[in-house]
Amino acid sequence: MELWPLNYWAVLLAAVSSFMLGGLWYSPVLFGKLWNDENGGVKQDGHPAKVFGIAFLFSLLAALAFARWVGQAPSLEYAIKHALLAGGGMVAACFGINYQFAQRSFKLLLIDGGYHTAQFLVFALILGLWH
Repeated sequence: MELWPLNYWAVLLAAVSSFMLGGLWYSPVLFGKLWNDENGGVKQDGHPAKVFGIAFLFSLLAALAFARWVGQAPSLEYAIKHALLAGGGMVAACFGINYQFAQRSFKLLLIDGGYHTAQFLVFALILGLWH
């Protein structure tokens, strides 16, 4: 008996897809330059394998939590509604609180909050369509 009856292949695909979305979102093709400028233009040192490995684990955790929240076979509409609630109503709103106290820019909030809203929408598309 499974602890959580989920489509684990869909969860893995959702995590990989959101990780790829993040690579594009924060690249110079989309918001990478603006994001770096809004962060003060300082690139952080860090071993790429560690940074990307940990980022992927967090993507996997988020995909797993979202899949658990929406259930094993959610309708696409249900999954999208929950994605907007999670990304925009929870994650971006919580970032907004932190960014206000840290005096970070509204542009940065839109970039980071927008990514996480898009991330959850990717989760919703995959989990809502793969039955």
